[in-house]
Amino acid sequence: MTVELISVGTEILMGNIVNSNTQFLAEKCAMLGFDLFFQVTVGDNYDRMMSVVRQALSRSDILILTGGLGPTEDDLTKEVCADAFGMPLVEDAHTREHLKEFFRNNIYRHIPDNNWKMATVPQGALVLDNANGMAPGLILEKEGKTAILLPGPPNELYPMFSGQVFPYLQQKQNAVLVSSMVKICGYGESQVEDMILDLIDAQTNPTIATYAKTAEVHLRITARAGSREEGMALIAPVEKEIKNRFKDAVYTTEEQVSLEMAVADLLKQNHLTMCTAESCTGGMIAARMVNVPGVSGVFMEGMVTYSNEAKMRLLGVREDTLKAYGAVSEETAREMAEGGVNTSGTDLCVATTGIAGPDGGTDEKPVGLVYMACCLRGKTCVRRYQFKGNREKVQLIMVMSRSAKLYLLDEPIGGVDPATRDYILSTIIGNYNPEAAVIISTHLIADVEKVLDEVIFINQGQVVLQSSVDEIREEKGMSVDALFREVFKC
Repeated sequence: MTVELISVGTEILMGNIVNSNTQFLAEKCAMLGFDLFFQVTVGDNYDRMMSVVRQALSRSDILILTGGLGPTEDDLTKEVCADAFGMPLVEDAHTREHLKEFFRNNIYRHIPDNNWKMATVPQGALVLDNANGMAPGLILEKEGKTAILLPGPPNELYPMFSGQVFPYLQQKQNAVLVSSMVKICGYGESQVEDMILDLIDAQTNPTIATYAKTAEVHLRITARAGSREEGMALIAPVEKEIKNRFKDAVYTTEEQVSLEMAVADLLKQNHLTMCTAESCTGGMIAARMVNVPGVSGVFMEGMVTYSNEAKMRLLGVREDTLKAYGAVSEETAREMAEGGVNTSGTDLCVATTGIAGPDGGTDEKPVGLVYMACCLRGKTCVRRYQFKGNREKVQLIMVMSRSAKLYLLDEPIGGVDPATRDYILSTIIGNYNPEAAVIISTHLIADVEKVLDEVIFINQGQVVLQSSVDEIREEKGMSVDALFREVFKC
């Protein structure tokens, strides 16, 4: 069966907000084994929306539309689909009661009349409860075609899809879908694709989907079969071939296993203990390791030796080495790793030293130069890397690469140029766990507004406003940035 994604909203079409929904939905559809050939974005115009919907119905079995389910006049998704399917709109008592309950527990005491528009649904449609907002989701079926209408805000869409739509779509598949995730570290997306291009070109069943992550590439192998056993039998030779090509760069085939979890498991299997000796990374490697449950059995300690004095005092790096080669050098990295083992009494130490920037680089040692060393039971290996980007980019990549449920970012785009701001925001949106929450503290509202779902204004430690972005635009008739300037008289 074929699926088509339709994103509704002039704000998406004009680039005012980041459309992260299509990435989420495309990945889920791939997991379900549906064919996805088209993704369309259309503005809030009835005629153009109807044209897009009719074209989609002519070439796809299932349409998934996001956005345009709100109370304003330009929210037309429900109306267009109802007309396209020939299903008149009727009031749904359950949804009306949900709206009453929502406003009963909301900061707004008065219910604007236009909100009752959201209580009408196409007659015969399956109504999906919205536990995180007002507008319900809808499923319309007629003559073998299906339209799934979902609210635009990701905090409403993601749980609705995962909890209600995903199981519904699973039932539409006659076969069992089985997948395996091969996670690769040390290669870029283009390198990975080039090395498996022949497999991708020849794929039928199973299929291979590529997902670029921060410092990693994930390959999902999905097979359609009559049973799970048959599916795994189809996957096995493809997975084996990928492992043969990437060797040790494949660190797991388990969906829930992160890189730090794989490292911890490897240490446990070999009865090894480790420590870290960090300079430019400032304890971030240790932070990732302690994020693993039960890691205390193998991870003993982490040392942040940012200064030369700390390197000498805590790790035993020789002053002569620092004077002759500098803090950022193969020789210093080696002595840091060996000193970490000696100081901690562990079997293994990972050490880093580099130039994070923005200053301090030279022609010989440019910004982004990093030496990484590993000392294991008397044997030391050192690698030289030249990374692109500034300090903010490096730190953000380290944070977003962690598998977390909550990300707290304090002024992540402060003090950087516009291009870097765009990079940082795209990195946040492209790498965080969709099931997680991201809290951004910033005064640069205009730059981050396009990625926000909820807004909290705080003045002198007091919350002066808390609302969704959609509610601000609908109730106040202005952008979040404009409201921020009005509230704080900027």
